[in-house]
Amino acid sequence: MYYRMQLADKVRVPPHRLGEELSRVILDVLQEQLEASIDKEIGIFIAITKVLDIGEGEIVPGDGAVYYDVEFEAVVLRLTLQEIVEGLTVETTSFGAFISLGPIDAMLHVSQISDEYINYDEKNSRLICQESKRFIGVGDPVRARVVTLSLNEREPRDSKIGLTMRQSGLGTLRWLEEDLAKEKDKEKEKGGERGGH
Repeated sequence: MYYRMQLADKVRVPPHRLGEELSRVILDVLQEQLEASIDKEIGIFIAITKVLDIGEGEIVPGDGAVYYDVEFEAVVLRLTLQEIVEGLTVETTSFGAFISLGPIDAMLHVSQISDEYINYDEKNSRLICQESKRFIGVGDPVRARVVTLSLNEREPRDSKIGLTMRQSGLGTLRWLEEDLAKEKDKEKEKGGERGGH
C-alpha cells in the first residue's frame, strides 16, 4: 500500500551548491539519495514530495559542506504478505511474468497464474491457459496477491517479490471483467427462473 509519510533526516549540502535556494538543494539531495531506495522499516521510496522544515546548519571541520536537520514528506510503497496489489505486466518469459508495481517489479511464476496448464507463446509474448485460452501479455494490468517478500536494502534490484493469481478475484483486468459479466448473467438467469414459476 502507498503511504504519505513525514520523515526526518540529516542532509549534507555540498559546498558548490551553498549559494542556491536551500530548500530546492535539500529537495534535490533527498530525491537523489532516497528515491527508488528501500528501507525495511519505512518501505520503498517512490518520491520525496516536499521539504517541510529545515533546522540550523552544522559545519563539520575538514568538510566544506553544511549539514541540516530536515523534516520532509515522502510517498512510500510498503508491501506486506497476502496484500492484494495491482500492477502492469512488463515482460513475459517461459517461466512467468514480471509485474511492475511502480518502483519495483514482482515475479508471477507460471505455477501461480492459473490451475490450468500454461503455454508460452514467445512470438506474441503471452502466457496462455491451455483450456480456457485466457492469456496474460505485456501491457496487461493485473490484480495479484503478494505471497513472497524479500526486500534487499543494499541492492533493491535483488529484492524478490512473488505474486499469485490463483484465487478468486485475482487475474488480469480482462479476466476479472469476464468473470463479472458471467456472474451478472447467472444472476439474470436466477431472476428469470424465479419470475417464471
